[in-house]
Amino acid sequence: MNLPQVITDLIKAQDNFDASAYADCFSETAIVLDEGNTYQGRNAIEKWIEDANRQYRTKMKPIAYTENLLKAEISGTFPGSPVVLSYHLVLENGLIQSLEIKE
Repeated sequence: MNLPQVITDLIKAQDNFDASAYADCFSETAIVLDEGNTYQGRNAIEKWIEDANRQYRTKMKPIAYTENLLKAEISGTFPGSPVVLSYHLVLENGLIQSLEIKE
């Protein structure tokens, strides 16, 4: 699967539970929408993923990618694991500007 470098970096950071490297995939003003919550800015994104990593130990397995949409199997310590989620992305200058995660 041919993924943009920033998405490859995001998956690697997630699988290594590296919140700092994960946040570095986003622009300073990026927005993440997940489970009805909005996280704006790299610092808020890092805190969100750090908390999620601690709670769920999530791993990502990419299934499909088309422009602005990554489908991935997500497994971890949450009920119903694994699930397939859709990552709706807007990329700018090699970084993620926005990410919305949906089932």
